[in-house]
Amino acid sequence: MTYDITALSLSDKMEIAGYIREDTLETVNKIAKPVNIKNTFYTKYGKRCFDFFVGLIGFIVTIPINIIIAIITLIDVGRPIIFKQQRIGKDGKKFTIYKFRNMTNDVDENGELLPPNQRVTKWGRIVRKTSLDELMNFISIISGSMSVIGPRPLPDYYAERLNTRHKSMYTVRPGLECPTLKKINHVLSWQERLDNYVWYVENCSFLVDIKLLLRVVSLVFDREETDKRSNASYGGFMGYNLEGDVVYTKNIPQKYIERFCKNHGYKDLDEAIENRMI
Repeated sequence: MTYDITALSLSDKMEIAGYIREDTLETVNKIAKPVNIKNTFYTKYGKRCFDFFVGLIGFIVTIPINIIIAIITLIDVGRPIIFKQQRIGKDGKKFTIYKFRNMTNDVDENGELLPPNQRVTKWGRIVRKTSLDELMNFISIISGSMSVIGPRPLPDYYAERLNTRHKSMYTVRPGLECPTLKKINHVLSWQERLDNYVWYVENCSFLVDIKLLLRVVSLVFDREETDKRSNASYGGFMGYNLEGDVVYTKNIPQKYIERFCKNHGYKDLDEAIENRMI
C-alpha cells in the first residue's frame, strides 16, 4: 500500500525523503546502470555557442513580452514581481533561476502560506500554462547558467536523493526544456523524466539539439499538449524503492508513513495531515 503526502509541509516531506534515502539509496546505486556521457567538440564548446546565439535572439525577441508581463504581474500580485529560487546546475553548482511571480502570499489562520494551488492567480494560471513566466530564463542562458535544451533544473534539495545514474544530468547545463525526441501522448512520470535526462546526456549533439528545439516550438503551439502539462500534478520526487523505481509524493510506501507517524505521535497519516498541513 502507498500513500499521498502532498498535503504535508515541505519539512515533513524532506524528513520522509530522508528515511527513503537512508533505506534504499546505497542499494539503488549498486544496481544503477553506468552512464556513457557524450564527450565531443560540440558538448565541450559548440553547445555553448549554440546556447548563446539562440538565447540572445530569444531575449531580444521577448523584451516587449517581458515588459507587458512585468506590468500585469505588478498589478496582479504586487512587488516583488520576480520569483527567485536556488537550483542545481552543471557540475552540481548552485545557481538562481528567475521567473515572474504568479502566486500571492496569502496565509492561513496560523500565519502559514496557503498551498500553491490556492495562491496561484487567474493570470498566474495563464502564464504557467503558456510558460510565459519562464521567459526570464533567457538571461540565465546568455550568462551560461542554463542551456536552451537540457534537463530541467531541479530544486537543490533533490540532489541528495538522486541515484548515481540520474545524477549524470548535472554533467550538462540545465535547460529551458528537455522534451522527448518523439511525441508522447501522456505527461511524463518522474521515472520517465529522469530517464529522458540521462538519454539526453548520452546522446547530446548539434542535430539532437536542433530536433529538440523544433519539438519545443511545436509544444508551444500544441494546445492539447499544453493543457495536459498545465493540468498535470507531478508531485515531488522523493527517492527510490529497492528495485530502483522512483518514489514520489503520491506513492509513498506504508513503512515510511508508519515511521513518520510513530516519530511524531500520530496514529495515522490523516491525523498527521490534520495537524501538520502546509
